[in-house]
Amino acid sequence: MDAAQQLAAAADNLLPARLQMAFTLGFHIVLACFGVGLPVLMLAAEWRFLKTGDALWRSLARRWAKAFAVMFAIGAVSGTVLSFELGLLWPEFMGRWGGVIGLPFTMEGFAFFLEAIFAGIYLYSWNRLSPRVHWYTGWPIMISGFFSALFVVTANSWMNTPAGFRILDGRIVEINPLAAMFNTATAAQVTHMLVGAYLLTGFCVASVYACYLLRDRADLYSRRALTLSLLLALPLVPVQAVVGDWSAKVVANSQPVKLAAMEALYYTTTRAPLHIGGLPNNETHELDYALAIPGALSWLAYRDVNAEVQGLTAFPAENLPPVTVVHIAFQIMVGIAMLMFVVAAWCGASYVRTRGWPSSNMFLWAVILLGPLSVIALEAGWIVTEVGRQPWIVQGYMRTAEAVTLAPGLWNVFAATIVIYLIIGAATIVILRQLAKAPISEEYDGA
Repeated sequence: MDAAQQLAAAADNLLPARLQMAFTLGFHIVLACFGVGLPVLMLAAEWRFLKTGDALWRSLARRWAKAFAVMFAIGAVSGTVLSFELGLLWPEFMGRWGGVIGLPFTMEGFAFFLEAIFAGIYLYSWNRLSPRVHWYTGWPIMISGFFSALFVVTANSWMNTPAGFRILDGRIVEINPLAAMFNTATAAQVTHMLVGAYLLTGFCVASVYACYLLRDRADLYSRRALTLSLLLALPLVPVQAVVGDWSAKVVANSQPVKLAAMEALYYTTTRAPLHIGGLPNNETHELDYALAIPGALSWLAYRDVNAEVQGLTAFPAENLPPVTVVHIAFQIMVGIAMLMFVVAAWCGASYVRTRGWPSSNMFLWAVILLGPLSVIALEAGWIVTEVGRQPWIVQGYMRTAEAVTLAPGLWNVFAATIVIYLIIGAATIVILRQLAKAPISEEYDGA
């Protein structure tokens, strides 16, 4: 294949390869979040059982452990698919940069195996170990899930702010894997992702039990489950607001073009406004229908209301990401975060007055909505992160089009992937629903 044919093949393959990666990553990331957050809820419920001796807490822990087992198994499959896709869809990326960023993928493999080993012990030793020892076997699951997410996100943060190497005569030299892992964006991006995982888990689980409580307010099992899951999510809402502000500052300093796309800021300006809503108009270079808060973006990015913020026109047109997609995804993420903050404040005010959650149906419906909305916020955040980096797969060093495979038939592979994942997703939902329908009494007798 000559150079012209290679360019044509890369151009043809770029869209299906990106869609395939986006679809499988979007599927897997939700399961990965439950892998991080559900062990926390399992251990919290089992700890309440150890403290009180109330078997209903143990029942709750067992039910959540079964749900974790299902999602861990599906997540292991979808995660393995992603690992293969990195090499199959983006061979030039892995071939050129694998030596720089291979360490976190290796470490993630160790974390996954540790999690799998102790998941098996935890799931099959309820009646074979003493209650306290059994509880201890769950801690490695929680810890390894945490580190598994950490290692993967360090690799992604490196793609946004590459470090730990030097280019000499076109060759990569002086590789420092630790410097690559702990790059400029690592701390903020890892923290943002981990807090997001706990938020998603807490709100999704709370959403399920809020549905049960709408039907039966006297359901003690559901009230306890709702309480634990909200105690995981609600305190982290203001934390995520602070972390999100931190992340935006990192983006402002390391990826100014991404910040400009997030805000659809076309022209470099001092006292840059923060936009709420709006639709980018790439022809007129205006943001239509937006509410602008003068100076707020300059303040949030640089802590100076008069600071200059670079606009999209300050960068070469060929280096700009899809502005409309990035801006709308960012607005969705922030909008849902604000709704979470309102619910958290509502709960805080209710606790001060009554020492309990709000009791209205409106509150339960708000919690129900926050379950799927937390998933949407997570996906929107990843769209901002990944699409906002385009057209680069490694910011400033390798374009996505340069990394894509030249193999034919990617559209067929993508179509098959959609069908298979839809089947897997439907099967997962069916299995989880069957677990939820099983009588609670079955958890008492060791079923």
